Amino acid sequence: MSHPLTRVLTLLELLQSNVRLTGAELAERLGTDVRTVRRYTAHLRELGIPVEAERGRYGGYRLARGYRMPPLVLTNDEALAVVLGLLAAERLGMETAAPAGAGAMAKIERVLPQALREPLAAMRETLSFTASTVPGQAPGTGVLLALAEASRARATVGISHVSSREEHTERDVDPYGVVFHTGRWYVVGHDHLRDDLRSFRIDRIASVTPRVGAFTVPDGFDPVDHLTSTLGQGSYRWRVEVTIHGPLDEVARRLLRAAVTLTAQPTGVLLHTRAERLDGMAHLLASLEWPFTIHGPDELRGEVKGLAARLAESAERLPGEAQP
Repeated sequence: MSHPLTRVLTLLELLQSNVRLTGAELAERLGTDVRTVRRYTAHLRELGIPVEAERGRYGGYRLARGYRMPPLVLTNDEALAVVLGLLAAERLGMETAAPAGAGAMAKIERVLPQALREPLAAMRETLSFTASTVPGQAPGTGVLLALAEASRARATVGISHVSSREEHTERDVDPYGVVFHTGRWYVVGHDHLRDDLRSFRIDRIASVTPRVGAFTVPDGFDPVDHLTSTLGQGSYRWRVEVTIHGPLDEVARRLLRAAVTLTAQPTGVLLHTRAERLDGMAHLLASLEWPFTIHGPDELRGEVKGLAARLAESAERLPGEAQP
C-alpha cells in the first residue's frame, strides 16, 4: 500500500466502515504515521468529504453524521462486467467467493440507478451456465441485456441477425433463455420466421426491438439441454454416452475444454458428446483418473480394449526388444 492515492482511498473506506477510529489505529492499518493520516484527511476534505476530527482521550476521526457517499456511477458495460463476474463465481463453483459475492451483489444493487438495476436483475434471474466454459466472442451489452429482460418478461422481440454466411435477416423471437456455452453467448427460443425452436449466437445479433406479444415457455423446457443437444447434432459421426464414476466438479475441470455435456447421476457423471473418431475418445477416457462405463456406441468398447492392449504390451516390453 505504498501509493498515496491508494492510502487515501483506503482511509475513506475505513471511515465508512467504522463509526470512529483514532489516528494511531488509522496509521497502523494504513502502514504510515499519525502525521500522514492528518494529511490524508485534509485531502479528503479538499474533495468535499466531511471528515471530522475529535480531540481528547476518546477522540479520533469519523465521517460527519448523516453523510453518505454519492451513488456508484457505472456505465452499462462496467456494471455488466461486475455482475457477470459475481454470477460466474456463484454458478461455476467458486465456493470461497460465495459469501463475499453475495454481499458485493447486494451493495451494487442498492446503489445502481433504476435504469440499470432492472436489466441486471433480469440477467441474474435468466442467465444459465454450462459446465464447459472457455473465453470467446463477447456480444453487445445492450443486446444481451435486452434479451435477458425479454426472457424474464416473456415478451416477444424482433432481432436483426447475421448468419455465419453473412446473410442478414429480421425475425421475431420468443427468448426462452440466455445461455453461455463454451465461450459463446446464445439465446434459445421460438423463431417465428421458421416456426421452430432455434438457438442464435448473440454476438451475431445486431439489435433487439420490442414487439407487441407475449409467450409461455413449454413445460419442462431447459435452454441448456436444448442448446447442447442441438450443437451436438453436427457432422460428427458417433454419438457417445459414458458414465464417469467421479465427482461432477472435478470431472468438469478435467474436461473444461471438451465439447461435452455433463449431468450428475447417483453413480457418477453422465457424459454426452459426439465424435468423428472413436480412438480419440478412447484416449480421452483413458486419461481420466476415474473408472467409467460405456453406454454407447459399442464400437467405443473395441477402441478402449485396443488401446488397453497396446498399453499393456508397452508396459511388458523390455529395453532392447524389437519394436513391433
